[in-house]
Amino acid sequence: MLCRRIFFLVIPVYLFASLTVSVGAVVHARNNSYSDAFEKVNPAVVKLFTLEGAGALSNEPTAAVSSGVVISSEGQILTAAHVVNVADTIAVKFTDNEVIEAKVVSLSSEADIALLQLVEVPPDLKVARLGDSGAVRVGDPIFVIGAPYGLDHTLSVGHVSGRHQSPVMCSSLTPFEFLQTDASINQGNSGGPMFDMDGNIIGIVSRNLSNSGGSVGLGFAVSINTAKALLLEDKSIWIGFNARLISGPLARAFNLPQNAGLLVQRVAENSPGAKIGLRAGTIPIQSGDETFVVGGDVILEIQGVPVTERVENVCAIQDVVGGFGTSSRIEIKVLREGKILNLTSTR
Repeated sequence: MLCRRIFFLVIPVYLFASLTVSVGAVVHARNNSYSDAFEKVNPAVVKLFTLEGAGALSNEPTAAVSSGVVISSEGQILTAAHVVNVADTIAVKFTDNEVIEAKVVSLSSEADIALLQLVEVPPDLKVARLGDSGAVRVGDPIFVIGAPYGLDHTLSVGHVSGRHQSPVMCSSLTPFEFLQTDASINQGNSGGPMFDMDGNIIGIVSRNLSNSGGSVGLGFAVSINTAKALLLEDKSIWIGFNARLISGPLARAFNLPQNAGLLVQRVAENSPGAKIGLRAGTIPIQSGDETFVVGGDVILEIQGVPVTERVENVCAIQDVVGGFGTSSRIEIKVLREGKILNLTSTR
């Protein structure tokens, strides 16, 4: 959905290891070894390095670390959308330290899930099985593997603490589900797999809720059934930009010919957005406690649907963006330096 601010996560890397095991899960692990389950699926878990070039808000390239999991012998990887959406480069590191580049294939910002494709597929690629999150019950033991604070292949264990359906204001959007867990989730775990005790993927880690940024027992993973529906069946298409909704006084300050628009903040290199000519802002400004960039395109329409704050228009834009296919003709109207331009391309 359109929102006032769209963020990507910048993850620091530290050099100290930790293994987090909840007290209740320790008892379970003695009877059903987490060690055996970990050894079985760990080779399919990967560490992701993303790089964003220097921009208006940073004079240096921004590097981040996250996690992912291989789901097919053809080299498909599931991860979190917020770690790859505007990345210029994505590198995948395997347990044998081999590093291979990957590209975004499809992505859902709303559900925070993305599907990557390896540029080269190693012959001995290890693959994890997709489970059925619909069969998961609150209280079931689970484990998560990822790279918290950049630490490779760290295990944390816990339980499914809750199941939550996303609030869906657009009836045509596919509803998605988050699984809540008390397993420790920290920066760098984003995109990593949540497994059941049989080693089946039941979720993809999204984020934790914490004022400090550390784990407080409120971690969330997108259910694997949601990932399958949005990325493997419907194939939500990645465009590769983020933006800030401007309306009201700000819209008037930008001399918009309508009451709202999307101020483009960043466009990933070689993304569909970049290929049609979308331009990101270049001049940082401060508005209250918020810093954003101006000087780039303001999107007025997508596929002929005007950007507004009205729910029906937001839903209509979601419909057309979600309906982009590999051969879709993308049409975006923008305001650039006082002129209205139509950007089009066939993917």
